[in-house]
Amino acid sequence: MAGIVLSGSCSSRLLLRDREAGSNGASLAQYNGLKAVDTMHLPSSGTPKLSCSGPKCRTIRAMASPTVSAPKRETDPKKRIVITGMGLVSVFGSDIDNFYNKLLEGESGITQIDKFDATNYSVRFAGQIRDFSSKGYIDGKNDRRLDDCWRYCLVAGRRALDEANLGSEALEKLDKTRIGVLVGTGMGGLTAFSNGVEALIQKGYKKITPFFIPYSITNMGSALLAIDTGLMGPNYSISTACATANYCFYAAANHIRRGEADIMVAGGTEAAVMPTGIGGFIACRALSQRNDEPKRASRPWDKDRDGFVMGEGCGVLVMESLDHAMQRGANIIAEYLGGAVTCDAHHMTDPRSDGLGVSSCISKSLEDAGVNYVNAHATSTLAGDLAEVNAIKMVFKNTSEIKMNGTKSMIGHGLGAAGGLEAIATVKAITTGWLHPTINQDNLEPEVTIDTVPNVKKQHEVNVAISNSFGFGGHNSVVVFAPFKP
Repeated sequence: MAGIVLSGSCSSRLLLRDREAGSNGASLAQYNGLKAVDTMHLPSSGTPKLSCSGPKCRTIRAMASPTVSAPKRETDPKKRIVITGMGLVSVFGSDIDNFYNKLLEGESGITQIDKFDATNYSVRFAGQIRDFSSKGYIDGKNDRRLDDCWRYCLVAGRRALDEANLGSEALEKLDKTRIGVLVGTGMGGLTAFSNGVEALIQKGYKKITPFFIPYSITNMGSALLAIDTGLMGPNYSISTACATANYCFYAAANHIRRGEADIMVAGGTEAAVMPTGIGGFIACRALSQRNDEPKRASRPWDKDRDGFVMGEGCGVLVMESLDHAMQRGANIIAEYLGGAVTCDAHHMTDPRSDGLGVSSCISKSLEDAGVNYVNAHATSTLAGDLAEVNAIKMVFKNTSEIKMNGTKSMIGHGLGAAGGLEAIATVKAITTGWLHPTINQDNLEPEVTIDTVPNVKKQHEVNVAISNSFGFGGHNSVVVFAPFKP
């Protein structure tokens, strides 16, 4: 299999409804997290096009890479990356098995917003988290002060460490300077920021809480989790909008492969179901307005889709070198094979219409196994869904064995947390042998000829899986997971 080139368009990087932008072919630098591959210059001609209407509308093209030798899978146990723990906070709660069972059942977590009064908003529904409890993870005083973005991060991070058998007693026996945290967010502490601005405007600067800045800035999730657990390895955050979590996985793996850490706690967190978050995306004309049928609003690849549905939560993986995991007798859940990050360098919100975007080089051994599952970005936006599908079809000449689904059809779009939650769904697909459905598949676009697992779960042995995430600003990312094989 040649190096993968997937065209992307963010959940958010929808083509805003009244405009689309085009561009010419360009060079794409590839890196798969294993070995660098020469930059390729790809032509923009001779590729399938998706037409659309409108005076400013141009074409959306997906491009396949020319034949490129795939690099070999990493064999050094110090550089092989395995997943030893997972933790999440989601619209379906914080238990991973319950989360995935709800997905398998095709249950929608989209409901009317009641976290604030959205009566006068043109969009009044979201994947809002309810009945969240931080008991046992955050003390009451801090719990009352923290922005939900950081509460979700602390609970998901601690639960991931617990599943990896890295509780406080186990951590005391390890070198904490070689355990890092890299949990990013697209928006940061949005409620803390909004409350601080409101206090400034209404009461003056002296009424701003001293927690305004610390609980607003995007690095605080990683910082607080490290403070809570004593982890002293690489610690920072990445903010690449809806591609955030995948960027964090990619960077975390590289810290391990460079020998800078043995373990990285990585993922994404977000809590944007609040007035500024909903109002801001309404202003972008990014959200579905199906207020009368909220559970049917997120409908990737369906002809009647009209925008994405806001979600929230946190998804965290414990990524560890195989050597270290085996030394401590850790339970290995799956393997992270590699990934890639690129930039469209094109437009703040619109995707590149030539399809150059997410790329990932798959190891030589994967040519035999083959990618046969894609957890798609699939946000239910008008142009983004088709651009992603068209790219996949161009990369994989024969898609008959590939299954593709959209987790966001049930939980909404978690922005910076989306890739984290979807990575967990991808790993669960690998470990259970079952793919969750893409719900609300009533009137599929004719261009979508790949099996989207419509409306009902399917049994499927996953050989290699990729998970796509794309973000505002042209940020593209793909991560690759597979069953662990010693």
